[in-house]
Amino acid sequence: MNAKLVAWLVLPVVGLIVAGWLALLLLKALLGVAVYLLLGAAVVGGGYYLYRRARRAIGPGTRAGRRIEAARITYRQRNH
Repeated sequence: MNAKLVAWLVLPVVGLIVAGWLALLLLKALLGVAVYLLLGAAVVGGGYYLYRRARRAIGPGTRAGRRIEAARITYRQRNH
């Protein structure tokens, strides 16, 4: 009789511990994936932002753009 009582008290506790452990593993895996997705999005977004700023900085009509165009013309004239 005592063994049955212990089994009825211990087995649910062990089941809860195992279920909690599995839930913790799953949560950790999902959060890990979410963190990697957020970091990837931040890297891609930051790269796009820097690319856009660089394009705007050397685009036509800017001082740097005019200098690059002048250097290109000078280089062409020198090599002809």
